[in-house]
Amino acid sequence: MIETIVFDVGETITRDDRYWNAWADWLNIPRHTLSALVGAVVAQGHDNADAVRLARPGIDIPAEYRAREQAGHGEALDETDLYDDVRPALSALRDLGVRVIVAGNQSARAGEMLRALDLPADLVVTSEEWGVAKPATGFFERVLDVAQAAPQRTLYVGDHPANDLFPAKRSGLRAAHIGAPGSISSLAEPSCGQAWRTTRSSR
Repeated sequence: MIETIVFDVGETITRDDRYWNAWADWLNIPRHTLSALVGAVVAQGHDNADAVRLARPGIDIPAEYRAREQAGHGEALDETDLYDDVRPALSALRDLGVRVIVAGNQSARAGEMLRALDLPADLVVTSEEWGVAKPATGFFERVLDVAQAAPQRTLYVGDHPANDLFPAKRSGLRAAHIGAPGSISSLAEPSCGQAWRTTRSSR
């Protein structure tokens, strides 16, 4: 029986369109070009940020992130970035008595913005706040620290096989892959423990 479900953020509960469009605009490259690069690096099992490194070889991403913030072009995240099924699905899970956690590779600023949305979750936390990012084992050790459930009763849901699914399983957690387009709503059903792949219906 699954007691705790932990959700990734980008392309799991939120759309990444605005995030990558903002990077493309800042780097002055076509949005579709960066989008294609993101798809390519994910398909190859690499970190999403490698798309920015391919677009601008040698770029210092943290420094560039700070420059964006100082120029008033920093991160933005609000209700419109959530997939439509997120609130009802998370609420349904909590109604079933499942502990719901949101934990992904995001900045501390993103964590603040996510918590401001008052999601139906028991905990919202980011990798920067923890000081360790996926796919490091330490990230999933922190997941288990807050899960309040045994590894085999904890399910990690994400969209990135190399960052989410494989390292979660290596750490003893159960893992579910959410594809796009698709829906996390099926995870709210009592039999969700048997469905390890789901898709989200397009908006």
